Amino acid sequence: MTRPLSRSSQPARRFAVVGAGMAGVACARTLAQAGHAVTVFEQALRPGGRTTAQESPCGSFDAGAQYFTVRDARFQRALDTVPGLCRPWSATTVRVLDAAGRVAAAAPPPGEPHWVATPAMDALVRTWAEPLAQAGQLLARTAVTRIERDSLRPGGWQVRTETLEGATQVHAGFDAVLLALPAPQAQALLEQSALAAPWGPALAGVDIAPCWTLMLGFAQAVRPGLTTLGPQWNAARSTHHRIAWLARESSKPGRSQVERWTVQASPAWSREHLQDDAARVQAKLLKAFSEVTGIRAVPTHSEVRRWSYAQTQSPLGRPFLWDAATGLGACGDWCLGHRLEDAFVSGLELALAAA
Repeated sequence: MTRPLSRSSQPARRFAVVGAGMAGVACARTLAQAGHAVTVFEQALRPGGRTTAQESPCGSFDAGAQYFTVRDARFQRALDTVPGLCRPWSATTVRVLDAAGRVAAAAPPPGEPHWVATPAMDALVRTWAEPLAQAGQLLARTAVTRIERDSLRPGGWQVRTETLEGATQVHAGFDAVLLALPAPQAQALLEQSALAAPWGPALAGVDIAPCWTLMLGFAQAVRPGLTTLGPQWNAARSTHHRIAWLARESSKPGRSQVERWTVQASPAWSREHLQDDAARVQAKLLKAFSEVTGIRAVPTHSEVRRWSYAQTQSPLGRPFLWDAATGLGACGDWCLGHRLEDAFVSGLELALAAA
């Protein structure tokens, strides 16, 4: 019996994609649209990766990616498939602050449009992943623990998985395994699988900084005559030694109007305090937030989240990694930079190369 043909007139193949962030979903949906069989494994509760939103009594926070820009025509065409889902954010001009929170004398000119998905940043990845989920091709809450050669099919691959509940399973019959993970996690999975991918050493040169993120809600700001607290800007980059970025979440379109702020620590400070107790990190970042914004009010909601791999410092320098002979590949924003669009382009181009 012959194998069915994909839309490219080549025999349809079976792909395992590990990771359902922007890169993994862009890769998987491209392969599926070409007629290939795809299974996506995601250890989190739902797809989204670093676009994941954090819910709170005050409303949602974009705990990771804050916005995105559009420079690649292919990304624009993909966005056109979900009209109205993404909207421009008024923070096109991002303020630059000195260590004391003062706006720099030379304000930057208006930049390119800053876009956000609504009602939260993860809506875009989740919408693109929905057809995969409906087809049973997306397995959330499922971590891949090992990649190995298929015991029944020479040249093929199988993956061992474990769910959040501890159930283990072997998924077999794959022609290729594509890792849409941060470079250090991809490297660790290869090592624990005792695999030496030809492109494996290239992962070691990628540097991805961690990030502590502070999320603050001020429900008391919602009263007649008071719509915002503190500064009149909605987004800023800071030179404060603890804080690199601040954004007024409630200024983003499609969000709750309760005053909310997302504060992201600098790469250097996050590295230095990566293993600190969360409560200690929260207190230090809250103090820095007050110093930068002048907001002294006690928040009604405060929490922190640690991203072990947040912002690429030294990218790979090419869009993806792929070895046709072994059927192993990798993609992610870290291949090209740290922008959300970089993740999309990386996933797309790996799919086109592997299909």
